Amino acid sequence: MEYHNLLPIVTFLTLAVVATHAALPPELYWKSKLPNTPIPKAIRDLLNPADFIEDKSTTVAVGKGGVNVNAGKGKPGNTAVNVGKGGVNVNAGKGKPDSGGGTHVSVGGKGGVGVNTGKPDRRTNVGVGKGGVSVSTGHKGKPVYVGVKPGPNPFIYNYAATETQLHDDPNVALFFLEKDLQPGTNLALHFTKSSNPATLLSRKAADSIPFSSNKLPEILDNFSVKSGSMEAEIMKNTVKECEDPSIKGEEKYCATSLESMVDYSTSKLGKNVEAISTEVGKETQLQKYTIAPGVKKMEGNKAVVCHKQNYAYAVFYCHKTETTRAYEVPLVGADGTKAEAVAICHTDTSEWNPKHLAFQALKVKPGTVPVCHFLPEDHVVWVSK
Repeated sequence: MEYHNLLPIVTFLTLAVVATHAALPPELYWKSKLPNTPIPKAIRDLLNPADFIEDKSTTVAVGKGGVNVNAGKGKPGNTAVNVGKGGVNVNAGKGKPDSGGGTHVSVGGKGGVGVNTGKPDRRTNVGVGKGGVSVSTGHKGKPVYVGVKPGPNPFIYNYAATETQLHDDPNVALFFLEKDLQPGTNLALHFTKSSNPATLLSRKAADSIPFSSNKLPEILDNFSVKSGSMEAEIMKNTVKECEDPSIKGEEKYCATSLESMVDYSTSKLGKNVEAISTEVGKETQLQKYTIAPGVKKMEGNKAVVCHKQNYAYAVFYCHKTETTRAYEVPLVGADGTKAEAVAICHTDTSEWNPKHLAFQALKVKPGTVPVCHFLPEDHVVWVSK
């Protein structure tokens, strides 16, 4: 299975929708709503995936031919977006669009948006028209890959870990007790990113795609995911987790676009907010990290924490509680790797599932002591300034 297929699809889809509907791009929406709040790395990576954009240089030219956007070094592997009389054209990769070596997006006429990638027998097609958005991948045996494996989310309070998950889930190492949050403390940590490279859609694109359990067959069909497959189970679990009722004292919301995440977080915390994420110098395996001097507690006891889910495009499970403390924690790994980690401490865990991963890993009971965890690199916490 090839999980990278979806990345250019959603990126081109965002470009196409912005170009055709004159919607404000997500980055500009952020700046219009939060002019004094920098975009955290976790969000920047989803707007400009490293696997897709290799060269940071981007040129935009407007002339008689319409709009041309060219990102890259100008060689055959670049990406070009053109808007003219024919609509929108995006061409990425080597070779001509029809030769099977690149990716081609066109918008114009009655057909809406068309995306074509790869060889004729392995191409991926995206269509946006009156029927909404559809994505299909060439061989039925190679659907979009949306995650590692289906299973509960350890950052959801109702999560009950099995014995296998307790030993195999790398997120176990991220949980610790608040009393240990002081310089000199050694912790065995493994910071991970989601294996799902899906990027953020614009709100207009995301809103055009169903996101509910009763629409699951339509969702799977849109992305050519076979019912009963591992991909289908992952997507089903993500939608279900978003629809499940919240626990007492928790407000939850699943953001399917950057705009909706901004709107939800500011509605709960106000517009004077800060968004932060964990940043690690380089990817490492499980190793000892030492808390360095300079631990910083964020203001207040309210926070909106947004956890990236496994899905066909970027979806964040966001929840807000009144019993949360957020910290910025400098760490130094045994191999010298430096990290600026975000830690979340929950001061009231009495409503959590008694079999939650945190309680089993830390050998404590619900509601007895504050339980903390570091955030993976692709998660975001919002706090008041």
